[in-house]
Amino acid sequence: MLRALKVAALRRYYRFETWRAWRGSNVHAEPGALALPTDAGSVGGHLYRGSEKAGERPVICWFHGGGWVVGDLQTHHPFCSALAAATGCHVVSIDYRLAPEHPYPAALDDCSAAVRWLRRNLADLGPSNGRLVIGGDSAGGNLAAGCALDRATAGEDDGLAPVAGALLVYPVTDYCDAGHGSYASRADSQRLTADLMRWFWDTYLAGADPASALAAMPLRAENLGDLPPTLVITCDRDPLRDEGVALAERAAAAGVRVTHHHYDGAEHGFLCGMGMTPEAEQALQQISSWRHSLDG
Repeated sequence: MLRALKVAALRRYYRFETWRAWRGSNVHAEPGALALPTDAGSVGGHLYRGSEKAGERPVICWFHGGGWVVGDLQTHHPFCSALAAATGCHVVSIDYRLAPEHPYPAALDDCSAAVRWLRRNLADLGPSNGRLVIGGDSAGGNLAAGCALDRATAGEDDGLAPVAGALLVYPVTDYCDAGHGSYASRADSQRLTADLMRWFWDTYLAGADPASALAAMPLRAENLGDLPPTLVITCDRDPLRDEGVALAERAAAAGVRVTHHHYDGAEHGFLCGMGMTPEAEQALQQISSWRHSLDG
C-alpha cells in the first residue's frame, strides 16, 4: 500500500514539475496518437511530425525516462516536440509499460517490439530516409541501449529499416550496486538522488535477482561493438554520471563511432525535464548536428 502511494505521488509530481518547467515554451505541437500492433500486443505512442525535409531524415524512436516507474508520454511531450523541431525528424514516443504494475522485462519487451514494428513499417509514418534512430533519456536511454544491442531487435535483416544510430541521454547503463563513484560523490543535492535510483531499480526488478536481468545492464554487454553510431550525453550532477561515461568509453574502445558530450554544471534531467534552458538548447543543437553526421 505504501509503495503504491509513493508511486502515485511521484508520478503526479513528475508530471507537474515537467509541465511547470516547460510552461510558456513554444514546443507544444499536437502529436498524433499511435497504436502499434506489435507481435507482443498493442503498444501505444505519440507521433511528432518533423519538418518538410523529414523525407531526407531518419525517424527517431524515443523512450521516455522516469526510472521505469514514473515517466509517461505526457511528461516527455514538450521535449519530444522540441526534438522534432530541432532535428526536423519525425519522432515516435513509445508508451511502454511501467513498474511496479509491470516489472522487468515488460518495458524492454514493449520497446523491443516497438522497434521491430517500426523497422517493418517505417513508411507508414510518412516520408523519411528509411532509417531509424533509437533514443531515450535516463531509464529510456537504458531501454534504447538494450534495444540497440539486441541482435534480434536491431540486427541487420533484409527488408527492414536499418538502425542508423543510438541517442543516449544520461542513460542508466549498470546496476546500482556496481560501485560507480558518482553514486557516492553525487548521491544527493540534485533531483535524482542515489537512494531514489536504488528505489527505481528495486521497483523495476521487483525482487528478481539482478544477475538474471543483464539485458537491463548494457554496460555489461559482451557485444558493445554492435552499437550503431552513438551519441552519449552525460552531466556532472548525476549519480549515473560515471556509468554513462563508462559506456561511451567502452563502446568507443570496441570500435563504435561514439560522440560524447558532457555537461559539467548540469544535473540529471536537464534536457527533458527542466524546460528550454541554455543547456537544453545547446544539447538539442548537438543532437541535430549528430543527426547530420549520420548522413555521411
